[in-house]
Amino acid sequence: MSSRERHDAYWRRNLRIIGLLLAVWFVVTFVAVYFARDLAFDFFGWPFGFWVAGQGALIVYIAIVGFYARCMNRLDREFGFAESEEE
Repeated sequence: MSSRERHDAYWRRNLRIIGLLLAVWFVVTFVAVYFARDLAFDFFGWPFGFWVAGQGALIVYIAIVGFYARCMNRLDREFGFAESEEE
């Protein structure tokens, strides 16, 4: 595989991961909030919609960042773009 083909394959995989994570972000940010009124039950003394917006979304955002970092480290090693750990 030539350097250009390897680079293109790397970016296709990167864009696929980004697209998936943006879809998760969109669902958590907009879809869950849109249906929050339908989730009208108490969760630890708070309305569940409020809890999702205030706590659950932040947890998912942090998980998205961690998942992306882990995937990109693995992808970098697979395609030979990883930085050496000796510096």
